[in-house]
Amino acid sequence: MVMVLLSGCRQSSDKAKIVRENSDAKAMFQGIWLDDMTDDVVFKVKGDTISYPDTTSAPAYFRIYGDTLILGQSHDKYSIIKQTKLSFCFQNANGDVIRLRKSENPNDSLFFMNKKAEPQLLTDDLKKDTVVLFEGERYHCYIAINPTSYKVIKTSISDDGVKVDNVYFDNIIHLSIYQGKRQLFSRDFHKNMFDNFVPGQFLKQAILMNMEFCRADTEGFHFNTVVCIPDGDSCYMLDTKITTEGEVSLELLEY
Repeated sequence: MVMVLLSGCRQSSDKAKIVRENSDAKAMFQGIWLDDMTDDVVFKVKGDTISYPDTTSAPAYFRIYGDTLILGQSHDKYSIIKQTKLSFCFQNANGDVIRLRKSENPNDSLFFMNKKAEPQLLTDDLKKDTVVLFEGERYHCYIAINPTSYKVIKTSISDDGVKVDNVYFDNIIHLSIYQGKRQLFSRDFHKNMFDNFVPGQFLKQAILMNMEFCRADTEGFHFNTVVCIPDGDSCYMLDTKITTEGEVSLELLEY
């Protein structure tokens, strides 16, 4: 009986040690926050979600435990230096103190109205028609870069030193090759078709950005295909070779 009572006491003690969210801090955190130096709109807090004014940053789930802000699926922690109803100061991952103040301008809510992520077009040339003369024959190569609804999530650091998930949309590239009216080749290309040449972690955050005709030779038609991290300089370029029989082969050119 004594052992049972002791066990019950330990369970009650364990329950008492459960850390609960700081509801007062969370309530004061609600609203639209501005950079205290520049007056730029930084984010909006509603419920347990932080939303950003741009169309690429995904909303982030947050919690406040004690004096710590926990943000996103990766549970990144930021120390709260000071918090009042109208001010919020925290330390970012670089150790810098970020000072925010709550907006009192109703017009700042317009930054978050009808906010919808839109496809980020990383090339202006969405359709290409190339005439190729090879060994006395005339060929047409048609390329169409089609934005899709397939989301690509790229994690970056905001100007305030906070991790933000940016949402982009991948492309599907269609390639057709004709000899006169005779179709030699027609196919859609997805970025996963290049997974033998591009590392998986890179490919996960990358977009099939572009395809351009390069040359024709006895091996077939060669197209430079580019897979890139959005808004970055990291890219893989591959040679996509199409034979006159419609066979496809790939070769890594550079990265």
